[in-house]
Amino acid sequence: MKRLMDLVLVLATAPMWLPLFLVTAAVAYGVQRRVLFVQERAGMDGRPFRLLKFQTMTDERNAAGDLLPDADRITPFGARLRSTSLDEIPQLFNVLIGDMSLIGPRPLHVRYVSRYSPRQRTRLAVRPGITGWAQVNGRNSLTWADRLELDAWYVENRSLALDAKILFMTVQAVVRRDGVSHQDAATMYEFMGDDDVSEVQSADKAATSADPSAADPVASNKSG
Repeated sequence: MKRLMDLVLVLATAPMWLPLFLVTAAVAYGVQRRVLFVQERAGMDGRPFRLLKFQTMTDERNAAGDLLPDADRITPFGARLRSTSLDEIPQLFNVLIGDMSLIGPRPLHVRYVSRYSPRQRTRLAVRPGITGWAQVNGRNSLTWADRLELDAWYVENRSLALDAKILFMTVQAVVRRDGVSHQDAATMYEFMGDDDVSEVQSADKAATSADPSAADPVASNKSG
């Protein structure tokens, strides 16, 4: 049912997002000569797929051959795309071909899969989404423990009603430009595993404050 709803919504809104995609692609090519960023991410059940985004950063490296920090590589045009979330538009094609859903945990790097705790791994039980419960409750301003706990809570409590709520909250978050960057960083820092005790202790509080009905989301065993 959810897959059908994804297809209906993406196809029905194509007259709105497809011209925006084409215009943004044309401007991106004119400004930076690079249009799409393609990267392997972990999809449902951890299966790799090729994520599409508009290119927002350069590949500039230092003298040692290492990539410069993200903040130094984001182009002015890319910064505008990120601030409005327009860089995510190409992922609608990922939804059409079945790699992603409109709503679900954000697709993360394949290398993160082996670092998940058993609970964090539950995020792989569903298709990754363009937006999700963590994105409307803090996005990149969350710690990894908080973000992954919110993903696990979503998987346990997922429903069409919750997805509709997330879509509505996403529009609000995009308009307010909430949580685009993590504190002073341009992008989310690397996830190295659930070793930070302070982050683990804050995870329950993040899920509960995001939805008062989730008084004990860690203990919940609802399948949704």
